[in-house]
Amino acid sequence: MAKDLLPSPHPLTPPRSEDDWVAWFRLLRSRRVGATTFHRLMGEHGSADAALEALPEVARAAGVADYAPCPPEIALNEMKQGQLFGARPLAFGAPDYPARLAQLPDAPPILWVLGETALLSRPVAALVGARNASSLGTRMARQLAHGLTEAGFAVVSGLARGVDTAAHLAALDGGTIAVLAGGVDVVYPAENAVLAQEIAEKGLRLSEQPMGMQPQARHFPSRNRIISGLARAVVVVEAAAKSGSLITARNALDQGREVMAVPGHPFDARGAGCNMLIRDGATLVRSAADVIEAIGAEAEEPTLPLGPAADAPPAAKKSSEPVAAERRSADQAPERSGAAPTPAATSAASAVAAGNPDPPRRSLKETAKLHSRILDRLGPSPLAEDQLIRDLGLPAGRVAPELVTLELEGKIERKAGGLLSKP
Repeated sequence: MAKDLLPSPHPLTPPRSEDDWVAWFRLLRSRRVGATTFHRLMGEHGSADAALEALPEVARAAGVADYAPCPPEIALNEMKQGQLFGARPLAFGAPDYPARLAQLPDAPPILWVLGETALLSRPVAALVGARNASSLGTRMARQLAHGLTEAGFAVVSGLARGVDTAAHLAALDGGTIAVLAGGVDVVYPAENAVLAQEIAEKGLRLSEQPMGMQPQARHFPSRNRIISGLARAVVVVEAAAKSGSLITARNALDQGREVMAVPGHPFDARGAGCNMLIRDGATLVRSAADVIEAIGAEAEEPTLPLGPAADAPPAAKKSSEPVAAERRSADQAPERSGAAPTPAATSAASAVAAGNPDPPRRSLKETAKLHSRILDRLGPSPLAEDQLIRDLGLPAGRVAPELVTLELEGKIERKAGGLLSKP
């Protein structure tokens, strides 16, 4: 088929009219439809309208009875809320959709953006770290953010307390991007309300969640994949051995991004995660110059065969972020305290990193059967991932992406040591 000849795994045409936008929002907000399923449905059916029509039958094949897609009223209401708030939706395939993020197999189909979208066309570096950061940690985050923006980088982080806040503040005038775990109109933590407003005025706020969505634990790993997906490199400033920052570092490794870390004192638990990353091959960072030297201030942009420009909303500049540096390995990805589980490496991400951006497509019916087999073999007692793969008798590359999907849906939990269990 013609679509099989296209080099992009997601040759989607962005919405051109209000009806198209409603169909996209309805499909994406339908029950059990996440980013990966959205792309798969669009690839199989060609349009959001056709996918919505087929969705009840797909759900029945997966064992879900009486399934109904998201009503049009909900989609229209979300669009109205975004318009009233001053945000706009940015669809996968639009000229100003960030090219590096579009390379991910689970790229957000729609991003709500508020602020200066031209920042997405600049090279981006992510700064993440501890919420209870030390004075030295926040000082280092400020120094790095200031140095990177002076060199022409935009700094992306998660608007959390500690390192994130320090990085955003230092990069506010030079260019900063805040990725929110909840809706783009919901600020968390509340103490960063003034900072969030300043970012909307001088920088950029974005989120894949619906307008008005309050952040929940399961949203933070999804947010972290966007932070690392936007960046050429992820710099961990301070992180405990079990922290959300290491989730972002693991995402960066899975996505083929450069992982870097600021060394910490051996007696300070807030530096344990950074020291582990450096031990396992992450680049040691002493200043912004180390980051720039490792990834380069100038490099060619990744280009994707994106769809034609959408008629609505109006497009901004085309994304022009550089190509990622070489991938480094790490053997540990501890869980974020109080958050959803850490995603494992996916076969699709590995294929992209290896230069093969076209993983094999499988029908939703086949995927639903595999999900059932996986869940049938798991219980409250943790089971090693490699043992589960052996029990299923399938290649690791076939099982790993579906484990990620089940993690993000909250159906399984990943524990330390590569153990899996049901919640």
